[in-house]
Amino acid sequence: MIRPISLATLATVLALSTAAHAQAPAAPPVADAPPPLVDLYSDEDAQAALDARLLALKTVIRLTPEQEKLWTPLEAALRQASKDAGERAAARVKATAAGSFLDVLERLADAEASRAQDLKTIVAAARPLVAALNVEQQRRIPAFLGMTDQAGQPQPTLELWIFEAEQE
Repeated sequence: MIRPISLATLATVLALSTAAHAQAPAAPPVADAPPPLVDLYSDEDAQAALDARLLALKTVIRLTPEQEKLWTPLEAALRQASKDAGERAAARVKATAAGSFLDVLERLADAEASRAQDLKTIVAAARPLVAALNVEQQRRIPAFLGMTDQAGQPQPTLELWIFEAEQE
């Protein structure tokens, strides 16, 4: 028969195991250690992924030659938004530690305002192209961008691959 563990017992066990783990000496670095199985995501990797996504989006939409002429401004806006996201992420890494929760909220607000401006630029660039697309072409775009339909709930901007660089 299994006896239920009290919350106090569980908390004590977790506290002791955490303390023991924290006191364990770190393994010394090995000079000839093999490279990691998965390398960190480099700037070149991010650029290649963006190029692939843009090509895939263009392929999914199946642009006609007339619609193709309207693609360039949208592609430029998407590339700029992705670049801006990377710059925000790099700035966040270099930033000094937040002094209070108000600093965190202010930084969050600044990032959201920047993403909002990027989205407005994308929307403005997309309007002429989307107006030229048929219903079937338009239907393919939201899911490809990472948009979700959650019964009228707001779409979190960080779920869009455009802002992938800002995700941790």
